[in-house]
Amino acid sequence: MRIPLLFSFFLWMLSEAEVIQLTDTFGEIRTPNFPDSYPSDSEVTWNITVPEGFRLKLYFMHFDLEPSYLCEYDYAKVETEDQVIASFCGKESTDTEQAPGKQIITSPGNFLSLTFRSDFSNEERFTGFDAHYSAIDIDECTEKNDEDLVCDHHCHNYIGGFYCSCRFGYLLHTDNRTCKVECSDNLFTQRSGLISSPDYPSSYPKSSDCRYRIELEEGFVINLHFDDNFDVEDHPEVTCPYDYLKIKTGKKEIGPLCGEKSPGRIETGSNSVQILFHSDNSGENGGWRFSYSVSGTPCPNLRPPINGKLEPSQAEYTFKDQVVISCNQGYRVLKDNVEMESFQIECRKDGTWSNQIPTCQKTEKDVRMS
Repeated sequence: MRIPLLFSFFLWMLSEAEVIQLTDTFGEIRTPNFPDSYPSDSEVTWNITVPEGFRLKLYFMHFDLEPSYLCEYDYAKVETEDQVIASFCGKESTDTEQAPGKQIITSPGNFLSLTFRSDFSNEERFTGFDAHYSAIDIDECTEKNDEDLVCDHHCHNYIGGFYCSCRFGYLLHTDNRTCKVECSDNLFTQRSGLISSPDYPSSYPKSSDCRYRIELEEGFVINLHFDDNFDVEDHPEVTCPYDYLKIKTGKKEIGPLCGEKSPGRIETGSNSVQILFHSDNSGENGGWRFSYSVSGTPCPNLRPPINGKLEPSQAEYTFKDQVVISCNQGYRVLKDNVEMESFQIECRKDGTWSNQIPTCQKTEKDVRMS
């Protein structure tokens, strides 16, 4: 006669459960008295722990426990530290009870617990189970962590662990997973150029701090023009907490800049500009690119001397522009009482001309003829 479940549970609570710690990388687990009938009112738990970098494989070669609705009497329970994987009973699976059959149970980590419990009485003879376990290597290179690959670039698995390496031109971060670039001191001295985040338009590297400097002679002013394709990780509520771009011109700072809206054209008003770009250890964003050009400090407009001309003749002259003054036929340039064929002046960095426009004077031959 079956003892009521509540009374059976009370008697089971009075018995002392046995806990066995297993640390070998393989082994066999049997119910008490196997292959004879297991005892009533028994509970045994086997806690299996293997080294980090491994997970556990568990399967049953023989399984014969008392069947019951939802395995409420006798059962074998497989669980991790925070999750019940399965509860088994009976000999074959039915609509209300599950037997392991040829199922192989794999743990997510390096720990697995198997608990056998029998209630107060069995009306028939049940032989229990014979289970086997072994440690299997975790292939971390195929695992994902927070939707990101374990390694940024290359992952190399070995028994019990893994290591990461980076593509040519990259450095492995101190976290041993992220690949960063060395981009801390890039100097540009040409009057025009193109600067972009590393790997643009592909995703820029994580955990990197880049610095780009544009240095030109005083008298030039640097202008930046960002492409429309601008993609730097941002946050909907906080201003650029992850990745950002900053532009420094002396005491003036523009930014931080992030998001998907291009800054467009930026007139720095300076001949010296620093561009700082920071990325954190997560995210996949396309980055940025801009072209830069310079404009010189403007000088006052020029008017040619009477009977003379300017080469080149243009509406505006800026720093470093040079102008040659010459005279019409029959005239010569006169500067500081010295006659010459032509005279050259240059626009200086402070916006002034290097000299004044000379005059054009008739040659001595033309003066005598007149």
